Amino acid sequence: MTDELFSTDAYLRTFEAGVTKVDAEQRLVALDRTAFYPGGGGQPWDVGVLRWHDGTADVSRTRRVGGQIWHEIAADQPLPDPGAELEGTLDWDRRHLLMRTHTALHILCGVIWQDFGVAVTGGNMEAGSGRLDFELAEMSAELGRRLERRINEEITRARDIAVEFVDRVEADADPALIRIKANLIPASIDPLRVIDIRGLDRQADGGTHVATTAEVGAVEITKTESKGRANKRVRLRLAPPAV
Repeated sequence: MTDELFSTDAYLRTFEAGVTKVDAEQRLVALDRTAFYPGGGGQPWDVGVLRWHDGTADVSRTRRVGGQIWHEIAADQPLPDPGAELEGTLDWDRRHLLMRTHTALHILCGVIWQDFGVAVTGGNMEAGSGRLDFELAEMSAELGRRLERRINEEITRARDIAVEFVDRVEADADPALIRIKANLIPASIDPLRVIDIRGLDRQADGGTHVATTAEVGAVEITKTESKGRANKRVRLRLAPPAV
């Protein structure tokens, strides 16, 4: 099992760890602890660098298999030995952009839940942009403009964002907490990690987020579209910084 440092500290950029396993054929390295997010819930995996006493290697992908997180190393780079002590460093610019994007999507989700009370039916993101699907009867450009205005209002309110761990029985009893319409969170995950945007949105989530909505920056709704009779898609992106 890997100690998942990102779960409680999304701002940890550099960490020390020990190598527990090395799969030379697959070019995979497992650590006893890591700040690299392995991907999931629509958020892409982290990349970065591992450094040990006589080697350096780029982490091109991170993945979870069971309770183990593996760090994928390119074929032309060295592998550390099992038992080695090393330092891991995230590609922070990419990670922080993903954190801001993920939080923007949660703000959108919170606004939709408050205004319409409907669950998410799907979603995805990359660094700087993403989309969510909702079980809405109608979608229009006017609704997109309304959502953009509401999202940016919540951002300027600088709401604090907290990580909590909730007993699974309590979580399952709260229909607002597990917001995905098709609940794919295994019952074995207990307690459940919850992201709470104070006063706006509180739901189960395993990804990384910024500490306040103000850190997201301005958001633009780039497209609204119908993907079926009761499935509507909203696409957003983080607005470029003002010059």
